[in-house]
Amino acid sequence: MSARRILAVARAEAILVRRNRWLVMATLIMVLFALALSLAGSAPTGELGADMLTVSVASMTTLSVYLVPLLALLIGFDAIAGERERGSLGLLLSYPVGRGEILLGKALAHTGALAVACTIGFGVSGVLAFAISDVSEAALIALMRLVATSVLLGTVFLGLGYLLSAGAAGPGAAAGLAAGVWLVFVVLYDLGLLAVVVIDGDGAFSRHVFPWVMTANPADAFRLWNIAASDTVAIASGMGGAADALPRWAAPASLISWPVIAFLAARAAFRRIEP
Repeated sequence: MSARRILAVARAEAILVRRNRWLVMATLIMVLFALALSLAGSAPTGELGADMLTVSVASMTTLSVYLVPLLALLIGFDAIAGERERGSLGLLLSYPVGRGEILLGKALAHTGALAVACTIGFGVSGVLAFAISDVSEAALIALMRLVATSVLLGTVFLGLGYLLSAGAAGPGAAAGLAAGVWLVFVVLYDLGLLAVVVIDGDGAFSRHVFPWVMTANPADAFRLWNIAASDTVAIASGMGGAADALPRWAAPASLISWPVIAFLAARAAFRRIEP
């Protein structure tokens, strides 16, 4: 692979992102939701014995689980299927650039856009908390970790979006599949686990299997990573028990592995597309 070719694809994709106003809209969405959660979460700080930013980080962790995968899928589902429908994919594949380089270039530009949106969105919340209350060092570390892991979570769903885009017949089909993937990973997966736990009660599944199955989902792994890394966030979120049932490396290992798996699957699907 050539770094120069990857950067050339990334620059072209970044221009498209800026032209489509995707970055502006994603950043505004992150800022509005982060500010709303920060202001709404400032009330229970005294009851929890935590500062405003700590409570806000716990709330924004839940926000990221829902919003970041959705934003990533919205930008990823059209990456290949859209170009194929517009007729520009054949031209791109005629250049001396590998398909893996194309995907890496797109991923670089799209991940950069997500990083900007998350940094500004969550950073505004941190500035607000610093302006109106005391902020602890642990809360600042938790905020920086939230930004970094949110970007990592976004790369997972970018890879899944590329996979769907490469395998779908067109952008419409890819969009429908993206909505289904978001629903399964973010909503239905946890509902299914909850149903099994209710049926199992205090059985072997609930005590031994459930935490590991939960970590296998990148959205849950992201949440558990942020919770397990901070006792105050765990208290504010109410999920300390699930995080304590696993070794500290489990959630990070799962979340770090998922982008690699998704990208390799997307590359394999992309290879089957005829120029």
